[in-house]
Amino acid sequence: MPVFHISEQPLTLDVLTEIISKNKSIALNAVATERIEKCRNYLDNKLKQHNEPVYGINTGFGYLQNVKVEDENLTKLQHNLLLSHACGTGEEVPAEIVKLMLLLKIQSLSYGYSAIALQTVQRLVDFYNHDILPVVYTQGSLGASGDLAPLAHLALPLIGEGEVNYNGKKLKTADLYAQLNWHPLSLHSKEGLALINGTQFMSAYGVHILSKTQNLSNWADVIAAISIDAFDCRIDPFDRLSHEIRPHKGQLETAKKIKDLLSGSELIACGGKQTQDPYSFRCVPQVHGASKDAIAYVCSVFETEINSVTDNPNVFPDEDRIISAGNFHGQPLALSLDFLCIALAELGSISERRVFQLISGQRNLPPFLIKDAGLNSGLMITQYTAASIVSENKQLCTPSSVDSIVSSNGQEDHVSMGANGATKCLRVVKNLENILAIELLTATQALDLRKPLKSSSEIEKVVSAYRKAVSFNDADRILADDIKKSVSFINRYQTK
Repeated sequence: MPVFHISEQPLTLDVLTEIISKNKSIALNAVATERIEKCRNYLDNKLKQHNEPVYGINTGFGYLQNVKVEDENLTKLQHNLLLSHACGTGEEVPAEIVKLMLLLKIQSLSYGYSAIALQTVQRLVDFYNHDILPVVYTQGSLGASGDLAPLAHLALPLIGEGEVNYNGKKLKTADLYAQLNWHPLSLHSKEGLALINGTQFMSAYGVHILSKTQNLSNWADVIAAISIDAFDCRIDPFDRLSHEIRPHKGQLETAKKIKDLLSGSELIACGGKQTQDPYSFRCVPQVHGASKDAIAYVCSVFETEINSVTDNPNVFPDEDRIISAGNFHGQPLALSLDFLCIALAELGSISERRVFQLISGQRNLPPFLIKDAGLNSGLMITQYTAASIVSENKQLCTPSSVDSIVSSNGQEDHVSMGANGATKCLRVVKNLENILAIELLTATQALDLRKPLKSSSEIEKVVSAYRKAVSFNDADRILADDIKKSVSFINRYQTK
């Protein structure tokens, strides 16, 4: 099995995609190992030489920062920290996101500013490589002081507590350890705080969402091109001249892509077209392009975050400093996730408008794209469904980042709410999948009704592959099945 060495290169979305797609195992390289051990040894020596309170190392946490904890209780302090903070509720976090949380937590600890013990990081590596995935819950993080509750659940199995998913079963960690002949770890000073401080819940959600987003953004263009041809639209709005005088990167890319996709289409070459097309067709470069630019910005924020140290306090052996600051605050991610929700919701909004136009009985297409309309309702209700989902997305776009609530007796008086932003952004992504699936179902139906005229070779190739999954609709049938098959097609078929 191929191995990815932590800290050998910066993490990017492409690197993470390769690790996941190739099911690579991970390992700490020599540099990371040296940094981790150096930082841990520094802190141990520091505590032997000094007795003053250092936040989170020999004190209580949050509002209890001024409560000094004696040396003999430091291990118990870290143990209790994990227990008390593991109070998540809601649904279980999907397995693929939990695995990303492990990887991103290991990456952050590998820089040697967290005073974590090497054996603790190595146990996290073992969890990742053996697909031992702690049970983590979606609710409980305020997105500042780190993702405390979710990360506490992620760390519980290190000390033999909590539950894990392993080999398709949910087990108590104690039962898993007995099965594997493993033993719980005893955490040293600072370790518990290093484990639960951080933004790895928000970051893992963001990385997972962005991975899916790249595919959906691409499909939005391809499906829009099918709709444009099926609705007998003009190619003029995609001419480079119009976009070069308003040269937003995403707009330029989208216009070129649509024009390339439709190159050689018999339908595009037909005369007698209307002077102008509705905005949902004509303004695809401007709308899809703006979403692309937003996605690119969000990617840059997350790629910075996943290569960062986000626990507190930070330990700097070379400078002989221990600094308590606020790198756990998720504001950069919270703002970006809200922005991403809006960008993705807009791809769905304009898609639904194209569906509405396609089924409207205009431009020599039958009402609701069905023969014997009246006896058959055709694709009428697919637009209802798309409209419902689009409306839900608008509600989900209410920003989380403008909210805050006081916690820890006022010590933590401003929080990012980025964790809520992360979970609702995933809902927007899943909704977008369904909206695009509905447009694909509708656009291909309309395109087939244009036969014998053909679209471009690239579009015909996509439609031909799609028809192996979803057949042409001759008469009313259960369309929920077609939508599910369309979602599956979007997730597995690779387009240009």
